[in-house]
Amino acid sequence: MNIEDYRNYCMNKKAVTEHFPFDKDTLVFKVLGKMFALASLEKWEQGEGFINLKCDPEYAQELRDLYDSIKPGYHMHKQQWNSVYIHNGDLPPQLILKLIDHSYNMVIQGMTKKMRAQLE
Repeated sequence: MNIEDYRNYCMNKKAVTEHFPFDKDTLVFKVLGKMFALASLEKWEQGEGFINLKCDPEYAQELRDLYDSIKPGYHMHKQQWNSVYIHNGDLPPQLILKLIDHSYNMVIQGMTKKMRAQLE
């Protein structure tokens, strides 16, 4: 997966916007103003790209145990976020897409009914 594929996949989800709230390097994707994915563009260009994704805590630990390329979220809540390293090569592309979907859905689940209704 390259950075354009990642961006396009995230932007094609309903009510998603992209931002640089922290600095000029960290690309953040939000659904209705809530973060679900972020990545350093500089790290990606250096071949060390990873995506921080929200994850169910039990599933997060299970993924970390199975894959060397999935680690506790860098600069994030370690139980609820994973850093998914793209360039290590041990993750099937379909799994990366599934984890982006999982993060998006986790964020939506945490929203109020009123917010979720905006997505229907």
